[in-house]
Amino acid sequence: MIKFDTHPERYAHWRMHVDGPVATLVLDVREDATIQPGYRLKLNSYDLGVDIELYDAINRIRFEHPTVKTVVLTSGKERMFCAGANIYMLGLSSHGWKVNFCKFTNETRCGMEDSSKHSGLRFIAALNGTTAGGGYEIALACDEILMVDDRSSTVSLPEVPLLGVLPGTGGLTRLVDKRKVRRDLADLFCTNADGVRAERAKQWRLVDHIATPNQFPELVQRRAEALAATSSRPDKAAGVTLTPLERRIENDRIVYSTLEISLDRMGRTATFLVKAPTEPPPTSIDDIVAQGAQWWPLRLARELDDAILMLRVNEPTIGLWLFRTSGDGALVAAYDESLAQHRAHWFVNETIGWLRRDFQRLDLSSRSLFAIIDRGSAFVGTLFEFALAADRSYMLDDTEVPAESPRVALGPMNELYTMPNGQSRLAVRFLGDDTALQAARAAIGQALDAKAAAALGLITVAPDDLDWEDEIRLAIEERAAMSPDALTGLEASLRFAGDENATTKIFGRLTAWQNWVFSRPNAVGEEGALKVYGTGKRANFDWERI
Repeated sequence: MIKFDTHPERYAHWRMHVDGPVATLVLDVREDATIQPGYRLKLNSYDLGVDIELYDAINRIRFEHPTVKTVVLTSGKERMFCAGANIYMLGLSSHGWKVNFCKFTNETRCGMEDSSKHSGLRFIAALNGTTAGGGYEIALACDEILMVDDRSSTVSLPEVPLLGVLPGTGGLTRLVDKRKVRRDLADLFCTNADGVRAERAKQWRLVDHIATPNQFPELVQRRAEALAATSSRPDKAAGVTLTPLERRIENDRIVYSTLEISLDRMGRTATFLVKAPTEPPPTSIDDIVAQGAQWWPLRLARELDDAILMLRVNEPTIGLWLFRTSGDGALVAAYDESLAQHRAHWFVNETIGWLRRDFQRLDLSSRSLFAIIDRGSAFVGTLFEFALAADRSYMLDDTEVPAESPRVALGPMNELYTMPNGQSRLAVRFLGDDTALQAARAAIGQALDAKAAAALGLITVAPDDLDWEDEIRLAIEERAAMSPDALTGLEASLRFAGDENATTKIFGRLTAWQNWVFSRPNAVGEEGALKVYGTGKRANFDWERI
């Protein structure tokens, strides 16, 4: 079973140094410390295990080192920054593993960009040696790219000419959308396996600054300090330790403090039961910070994140996730008011950011999402975001005992948890219908029964108590029986209505192109480019353009 929680004491591939407002993450990959057997991580190449450590390190900087304003990513190897994703790992991996690996690595990189935008945490890639493929894609996620001009180091995206695949974790999109590289130069760059050296890389906007080896450390320090001066992170603050997750893994259940996941492998479904808090929120920001990692919103953020990642990788045949909630919705509303009131404080802001990225991870998961709103539910504010993220929501219209009929409520946080396209799920739900959107906003804070929620367009279906069990059962059985490939395409097309941005382009293309390319014999057939790489043989391509 693949797990995504780790600790700096267990890192095999990254070293972290904090010096005032600057943290340095040094990539020094241990060749034999692979997450799966059968390959070696040569030339500072990486696999999922390397990226799990990077993800953990960035989260610890966010919370445990709040006065860090700039993160420098560099290499501990001489004349080699990073060779990218390990090619032999890709050649040995299943199709699903490759695609999930690409998705997780890019979510981590999008998270870096999210932190720069929302938290003021800046990132610098200090390329102190040759940088290829996914190594350059790590750099592209940073605010600035600095490159050593040693007359030999290059940057490259060589996937197309060497491997028969493509820079699938955002490289192509970030080149043109983020760095504004001219299309013709980008084409030349991405089809040249040898890459380009520092001077031309700067001329083509592939990097921002270059310096000789002797001058490079001073350049890195100067730019790190300059970016730190633009940060909104605090000058003085005590960090919050990310204590080990509270988690129990059983045969058909994963139990956390804020949620439980029940697995029905025969039915290909997983049920998430998300629990409302049991105590009122702390009243002051000092008391909030004092709770640290035990503060309910942060516990929920960490545990939900872990659950999504574990299910995506370890339970690939479970294609339908059902979201239920339980507890006191009034307490959820109280926490939401506290989140909104204190969101300018670094700790609250970082917690909101983690929750925002959790819900975005749901948006980007190749799973069907249903929300089931029945008696005892607490779909309020933050927990109602599960219903807004769902492909469908079912809410019980209890005609027999109206007093026990479930209620839902929007809160201030539903406007703040943006999707990968930068818009709230509420706004995307009513895209183009401002009247419906304003009506929903006017109902913020109101407890709505099924009829009222349906009238506002906040739920999909409201069966009464006579039809409830049968309708839910049929909906689940029908969805679980449909083609997973067709559903992935359907959901990815429907979830991001309206304007696109670089992130939705990256993940839309990852879902479509990379899924397709990774299953084609030109890449993964017995004579495909990924399979014969390093053997001295030439790939045998099917020359039809499909």
